[in-house]
Parts: sequence; structure tokens; C-alpha cells
Amino acid sequence: MRADATRNLERVLSTGARMLADDPSATIAAIAAAAGVDRRTVYRRFASREDLMAAVYGARYDAVEKAIEAARLREAPVEVALHRYVEGIIAANRKWPVETSRMLREETLRERRRGLIDEVDAFLRRATDEGLLRSDLPPGWVAALLPPLMVHAAEALPELSAAQAADVVVDTLLRGVGRPSGSGQGITAPSGADLGGRAARASRGTGTGRG
Repeated sequence: MRADATRNLERVLSTGARMLADDPSATIAAIAAAAGVDRRTVYRRFASREDLMAAVYGARYDAVEKAIEAARLREAPVEVALHRYVEGIIAANRKWPVETSRMLREETLRERRRGLIDEVDAFLRRATDEGLLRSDLPPGWVAALLPPLMVHAAEALPELSAAQAADVVVDTLLRGVGRPSGSGQGITAPSGADLGGRAARASRGTGTGRG
């Protein structure tokens, strides 16, 4: 595929993701117009709106798979891997904000989603076995809490980078939102700079980088 065609395709897919997140009934013509691409070009690439939607959701899963691979969930120290994973998923959520459950009737996407869930579940078991996560919680509890935290961070903290937003999610997941016991003072929310600095210090302390 030519470079300009590749750029046009990515623009159509990323624009489609944003528009479908706001309006699941968005048409090919509307997406093409918003992307600045001739709709005839889009129709030549996608025979139907369903084909375009499947490509958008497929691109989202591509981004999620890359985030999981980059996190090295099986090899990296668990706290580093958790932060890398959360950061990568927040970035994917921001670029591809579509709700993938709309396409779960499509078998290929459903199988990809199942494989990704299994990979993350295995990591969460590893994190529990190594003591990062509590072992006395109901089965699946952390796996149910983490995705909405990441979605909310992606949408509600636009002023923070993906790494800084990941600091908030990981801190909330591991330490909760209550005041530390024995503290007589309220907690001062960290600034974006403080959050980013904490992430950088954590990465330096383990000798590995994120991303």
C-alpha cells in the first residue's frame, strides 16, 4: 500500500473510532468527510459500513495487543508491568475510544478479545502470587475494577499524559482512595508533574523503561 493510502486509511479508521464512539450510527460518508478523504476511496476499500466498523475495532485490538506486548506482562517486574500495561491501554483508549462489545458477534474479534483477557488474567494471578495484589478478594474482582478505571482515566484526565494518568490508576488500584490509617491530615492530590516524576523514579529504580 502506498504511503499516502496508508495515511488515508489510518485517518479514516481513527476518525471512525471517534465518531462511532459518539454516534454508533455514523455513516461511511460522514466518516470520510470528517477524515478529509474522498468517500469513493473509502467505499472502494470497504464494501459496507459493517466492514469499516470491523476494521476500526480490529485497529483497536491491534493497539491493545501492542500495549500488552510492550508491557511484558510475563517477564517484567509486576509493578513495572502493571504500569506499562495501564499506560498503554490508556493511550489505546484515547486513540480508539470505541466500545468493542458492539462487535463481539464477529467471531474473529471475539476470539482476539478472549485471548487478550486471558493474557491479562494470567498477569493478575502472577501479581497476586507475588504479593502486589491482595489474595483475599473475590475471584475476578481486580479484573473487573481495572478496565473502567483505565477508561475513566483516558476520558476524564485529558490534561495528563498517558504515563501520568497511569500513575493515578495504579495508585488508586493499589492503595485505594481512603485516607491512610493513623493520618490526621487530608491527602493533597499530586500535580501532573509529581505524578510523572513518580513514574520516572519507579522506572529508574527497576532499571527498565516503559513503552
